[in-house]
Amino acid sequence: MNGITPERRITRSGNLEDPSDVNMQTIDPDRFRSVMGAFPTGVAIVATECDGELFGVTINSLTSVSLEPCLLLFCTNEGSATGAAIRKRGLFSVNILGLHQSALSSRFTGTLKRRFDDLPIAFSADGLPLIQGTAAQLCCRVTTVHKAGDHDIILGEVFSGDEAACSPLVFHRGAFGSFQRA
Repeated sequence: MNGITPERRITRSGNLEDPSDVNMQTIDPDRFRSVMGAFPTGVAIVATECDGELFGVTINSLTSVSLEPCLLLFCTNEGSATGAAIRKRGLFSVNILGLHQSALSSRFTGTLKRRFDDLPIAFSADGLPLIQGTAAQLCCRVTTVHKAGDHDIILGEVFSGDEAACSPLVFHRGAFGSFQRA
């Protein structure tokens, strides 16, 4: 049945039933990537300044978590230089890309060392890099880092944010696109 395992039921006490009672299988990583590609996401660049150097990486794993306090999370590869710099500095910016910035997204995914060269950047009062022309920008402080498989989940408390009137960049099935209201 579409490779989906049977549902686990929640007991009256609010707990999941014993997982040993469910026929659990492991999905192939390539299949998982393909299936998750059906879920469209926004695209952002998380960035920081640490020890006089700028760090940044493209993400599409950005999620709001809470309004009281304002929290968000994103994921980064374990061992990522940007992730390490963010953990060390304890502060980071989130630059949510606009539709016109798909090339910028690619610039922050490869091995290019000087990713910020020739980019219009401003700095927050705390010295965080803010890429100009984005759909939105947030400044955050790290509250928690969780190890999860081959990634780190970084939870941050948002202390400032701004937005612009431009269409967001959307990622779906391995390609960039735009959002269209239903």
